[in-house]
Amino acid sequence: MRIVLTLLFLLASPAFAECHGSNLLTAMPAADRARLEQAAAAQPFHKGNFWRATKDGMQVTLAGTYHLGDPRHSDLMARLAPLIDTATTVLVEAGPAEEAALKAQAARDPSLFVLTDTSLPQIMPAADWQALATAMSRRGIPGFMAAKFQPWYVAMLLAVPPCMIGQLDAKAGLDAQIIQHATTKGIALRGLEPHDTVFNLFGTLSQGDQVGMLRASLALEDQAEDYIATLADSYFAGDSRLIWELMRDLSLSQPGATPQQVKADLAKMEQALVITRNQSWIPVIEAAARTGPAFAAFGALHLPGQYGIPNLLQQNGWTLTPLSP
Repeated sequence: MRIVLTLLFLLASPAFAECHGSNLLTAMPAADRARLEQAAAAQPFHKGNFWRATKDGMQVTLAGTYHLGDPRHSDLMARLAPLIDTATTVLVEAGPAEEAALKAQAARDPSLFVLTDTSLPQIMPAADWQALATAMSRRGIPGFMAAKFQPWYVAMLLAVPPCMIGQLDAKAGLDAQIIQHATTKGIALRGLEPHDTVFNLFGTLSQGDQVGMLRASLALEDQAEDYIATLADSYFAGDSRLIWELMRDLSLSQPGATPQQVKADLAKMEQALVITRNQSWIPVIEAAARTGPAFAAFGALHLPGQYGIPNLLQQNGWTLTPLSP
């Protein structure tokens, strides 16, 4: 999520390790991978990162993005640039205005990210807290500081493995490159949501639910480098839904995990991070399209599924066509 990465740039200290992850899917037994691929294929629009939506003369280009840097973005941008150039409006999760507002609000009100009346060691089992403290220390964030972070925020920080912290560049992700291109071309740029949307969504979750999300993220820590390598490879293969099924599978393999617990944790995470936001973005996308061709860029996980952006638009009468930029 791009808005959370903005805060990570501010808080994390550099790490000096290099990433050497390998693709978990290619190393998986064929039967297990086929099972995950079947689960992903059951979701509408499960394959592909780029779509064209049309309705009554209106047009929207949908671009699923990868928020972190990758050299493969250069080729994508060369092919996306002509599509961006035809847009009247470019929509992104968080543009420069939203990022500036986020930083200003964080400076004014640290409680957005900080627990004011408790700490993570007090609301987590001791073994889980020790594992979390170690994981955060590896990211340049000492345990005494991590202990006071909101659990939802720590869950998001865990999405970036320690080896990538020192390599993070706010301008390296595909979203940032799209923003830079639109700015250079003088194309109107709008955020899909206010900068505080994520805070408000997580504010509706209980601490227990947030800890459940944290538990789901922590379950991937031992394979963090492999997971992020798999995430990138899956994105560039157009298989973003497959990574969600892999996360479910890895969570189920953790000691003490139960299908009921994993299902509940991931459902709450998907509702907060994907479904609720997608539903709120549809009116914004449609309003932009009424003023001329629109280009909407957001994390690729917002594309597949019953509540994915393409399916929600299709339910509103839009025709969706896959693109191969």
